[in-house]
Amino acid sequence: MGDADYAARRRQLVDGLRRRTDASERTLSAIAAVPRHEFVPADRRSHAYEDRPLPIGHGQTISAPHMVAIMTDLLDVSPGDRVFEVGTGCGYHAAVVAEIVGGEAVYSAEYVSELADAARDRLARLGYDVTVRAGDARTAFEDRPPFDATYLTCAADGAVPATIVDRTCVGGHVVAPVETSGSVGAGGRSESGQRLVRLTVRADGVDREDHGAVRFVPMR
Repeated sequence: MGDADYAARRRQLVDGLRRRTDASERTLSAIAAVPRHEFVPADRRSHAYEDRPLPIGHGQTISAPHMVAIMTDLLDVSPGDRVFEVGTGCGYHAAVVAEIVGGEAVYSAEYVSELADAARDRLARLGYDVTVRAGDARTAFEDRPPFDATYLTCAADGAVPATIVDRTCVGGHVVAPVETSGSVGAGGRSESGQRLVRLTVRADGVDREDHGAVRFVPMR
């Protein structure tokens, strides 16, 4: 499949997202600009523009485009804002956010060093100036000033770690899937699941919004 074919499929994907989601035109334009097929394994590229997650190795996935659109919109970032990403994966979500905020403004931490190395090379080859570090996101980029926004591409257990929230500026948003537990299902069994939340950082705490059920790989 050639570049023209991929571009046509990408336009079809964006048209579908425009019909099925409330994503802003700014976010849709960012998704339209990023060649998703470059971020998936070669044997999965024929599925790159389907609106679903795909495996990328090491037990990780590339998120479905509609979820990337929803989370990017919830970040509510502008050109020049500095963004912290927890979970680089293949680098696709970082590229979409970089299309909005511009160069040298996205900082991403990836626990799996092989994924971090591959994503760093891939993003650089495609022209995205994203800073990628391998290691635990709880301590990554501690040498940097607070970020204007933060998002997680993996599910935090119960709550977003305070060390991550604390590195987000007052007034900024933290968007993340969070593992929940304690609800009672059929037969009285305790059930758990994931919810997409947006935290707004205040000087005296955080405000929390719930944006529905989701399914992500767990944070490591």
